[in-house]
Amino acid sequence: MRQLVVKVTAGSDDPERCAQGFTVAATAVASGAQVSLWLTGEAAWFALPGRAAEFTLAHAAELSDLLQSVLISGTVTLCSQCAQRREIAPSDVIDGIRVAGAASFVEEILAPGAQALVY
Repeated sequence: MRQLVVKVTAGSDDPERCAQGFTVAATAVASGAQVSLWLTGEAAWFALPGRAAEFTLAHAAELSDLLQSVLISGTVTLCSQCAQRREIAPSDVIDGIRVAGAASFVEEILAPGAQALVY
């Protein structure tokens, strides 16, 4: 199975780049790829309940719908350092989102056949 690791570093501070990352991840899930979506930097806030629903960008799919599709068929990870910097505890995040660090990210992107994209 094809594996795609998508790292989203932007949030509401750069809405187009943020939406692009979520859209690519959800589209890859829909096409049958094994997808791992990483929420880092300002995208870390979208690991919290309700935050993705607050995001708006004209002519873009709802971020909460994109996130939900990846949660159902892929994996979503919140960067542990990004979470700590924002005082987000593992118990604060949406059910199904894991918290992990750089070692897990490197393991995923170095897996045979994996491709990584950063937004």
